[in-house]
Amino acid sequence: MKQFCFMGVMLLLLPVVARPLAAQGTSTPSATTGTAVDTTSGGQATAPAAPQAPAAAGAKYAGPMDAARYVIGPEDSLQITVWKEPTLSGTIPVRPDGMISMVLVGDIPAAGLTPTGLSTDISQRLKKYIQDPVVTVVVLGVNSQRIFLVGEVGKVGPVVMSPGMTPLQAIVTGGGLTQFASPKRIYILRTVAGKQQKIPYNYKQALKGDNSGVLLLPGDTIVVP
Repeated sequence: MKQFCFMGVMLLLLPVVARPLAAQGTSTPSATTGTAVDTTSGGQATAPAAPQAPAAAGAKYAGPMDAARYVIGPEDSLQITVWKEPTLSGTIPVRPDGMISMVLVGDIPAAGLTPTGLSTDISQRLKKYIQDPVVTVVVLGVNSQRIFLVGEVGKVGPVVMSPGMTPLQAIVTGGGLTQFASPKRIYILRTVAGKQQKIPYNYKQALKGDNSGVLLLPGDTIVVP
């Protein structure tokens, strides 16, 4: 008799205990999407978090290389691919004399040509050995297009030029001016036809947005007294 009374009490208490547990809500995986379903919000699926875009790797160059316009220079690094000819393909440096060396064709002038022009030249030379060669030239390392920073800047040394780089952008790339710099005395050294020119640079006008001054050329040296 006592057992029947005890079981009766438990049956009466069971709905009371179950009700708060159901109110807490649980999440169950959706069989179709795998997203969590909240039973306390009308059974609506919670949208999965949007994937975060990966941080861009530190690009060495400011923009994509235009194969039709970029002019190859000494010490640039090239990726030359000959379709279906792995022995002729690979990474080839441009020598200081502006030449490259390839199997079958030997030394080829590369400096002064665009990647498109060089690929056409290589294709013509390979026709003696390969039927309808398909050649692709990609610039991997731009080492010829550099300017130099000296004096009171954060980082003295070479700076790789990006297309259309201004002296102000070059100075910022080099860490900016130090507290001892003299902005009014900044100038650019440039060698033209074997003669060195000294070109004054108005740093304060550039800070105001006036970029109508000096345009950088490869080999320029920005001097910050």
